[in-house]
Amino acid sequence: MNEIVENLQNQLKLHTLTEAAKIVPALIQQAESEDWSYRQFLGELLGHEQKRREEKQMEKRLKWVAFPFHKTLEEFDLNEQQSLSRKQFKQLSELNWLDQIFNLILLGPPGVGKTHLAIGLGVEAIQRGYKVAFISMGELIHTLKTEEITRRSQTRLKRIREANLVIIDDLMFMAMDPKEANLFFHLINDLYNSSSIILTSNKGPSDWGELIGDPAITTAILDRIAHRSEIVHLNGDSYRMKHRTSIFGGETVQK
Repeated sequence: MNEIVENLQNQLKLHTLTEAAKIVPALIQQAESEDWSYRQFLGELLGHEQKRREEKQMEKRLKWVAFPFHKTLEEFDLNEQQSLSRKQFKQLSELNWLDQIFNLILLGPPGVGKTHLAIGLGVEAIQRGYKVAFISMGELIHTLKTEEITRRSQTRLKRIREANLVIIDDLMFMAMDPKEANLFFHLINDLYNSSSIILTSNKGPSDWGELIGDPAITTAILDRIAHRSEIVHLNGDSYRMKHRTSIFGGETVQK
């Protein structure tokens, strides 16, 4: 019996059904004890293979996207962010805007949940089979400037350009020089009409001009981003400051 099982495992591996090969001994025992039909046994075996392949694919996509931390939409506390209604949150979660190649601009001061919401939407998109890329603005500028000289930057930008959803975090946190602004414009132009973009920023579009520097490039970038976009304002106190921990416990340090 053991030899038969081993031969079956080897045949499954030969046909790259490696996950099915791992589970086949235990599944045979279960099938015999529960008197499964051949059809039920094959269904369970192949179903396990398919499930593990999907899980591995999602693990790979999560690794590629390189989120700075893992957050889901279920963890987003709407009670802490009352400027976003439950109806609006549900509409964002359904991802219909992604199929329509809509962009989202998440605005608000630091600590109000912009990055959490962006990552949560990104995780949800990955779970539904979309390709997602995440990058901070600082990393993006560096990657664009080094694309011609490093394979790592080339690979990362290739994934960004092929993604269904591109999340650019902390947009406009620093001023750009003319070369950086031009490179950023060309990326936005590459993504236009092919990918949805989520931008997080603590500065509204009206302030982008002074940071980009070039009025013509600013107008061109805004024209492409705002063509199909939704601006979501997140207000309130910083969640991080409100729920910060202290080495002194509940005590307050007095001067």
